[in-house]
Amino acid sequence: MPDRTLSILIPAYNEERFIGALLEQIAHVPLEENGLAREVVVIDDGSRDRTAEIAQGFAGVHVERQENQGKGAAVRRALAVARGELLMIQDADLEYEPNDYLPMVEALDQQGVEAVYGNRYHAGWFAGRRPGQAWSAYLGGRSLSAAAWLATGKWVADTVTALKLFRREAVADLPLETCGFELDHELTARLLARGRRIAEVPIHYAPRNRLEGKKIGLHDWFVALRTFARYRKG
Repeated sequence: MPDRTLSILIPAYNEERFIGALLEQIAHVPLEENGLAREVVVIDDGSRDRTAEIAQGFAGVHVERQENQGKGAAVRRALAVARGELLMIQDADLEYEPNDYLPMVEALDQQGVEAVYGNRYHAGWFAGRRPGQAWSAYLGGRSLSAAAWLATGKWVADTVTALKLFRREAVADLPLETCGFELDHELTARLLARGRRIAEVPIHYAPRNRLEGKKIGLHDWFVALRTFARYRKG
């Protein structure tokens, strides 16, 4: 019998092209063979397509709908309803591979940390840019690691990764406030301000572009800077 539950939290907005394939991939990750029960929570953030209907067609997937409020609001709702001891935030598209869950859980246990971030840039600075990834997206993400370091004094190589694993007790009492993409930065800043330890594990990454549904842009970079500054003391 599994001794822990991994809750996989998926905020989704207009992802009908990808959500089904993602849920299929998640279903094939051998979590039970590694002592983990699975819980999959999809928060449909006011999608105007069939995202929710497709997700509801998968057995064992818990789907909740809300009016469109932003990715951060969807993640906060998912955190509120999840029951697992371990919490994995996973974007709804196919940029990230669910098979990376297991090495992340292994790092959480072996390193005794409170969180593990999937690191897309483990090959180094410029060597770490993935094929097909826009330079603007790459440099924007790397510069936000520097911003996080300036704000918190701690280095996280890929703070904007959309594959993050937490122990429940590390985030349960965080008074999260933000509703957009900046929730990623609020989480990181608050965790580091409270002395929580974040490990990083190399992961697979297949970037998509705006034509494929990429939603984040330059405005979000400026919001991220403000978010790190605002929550740098917890």
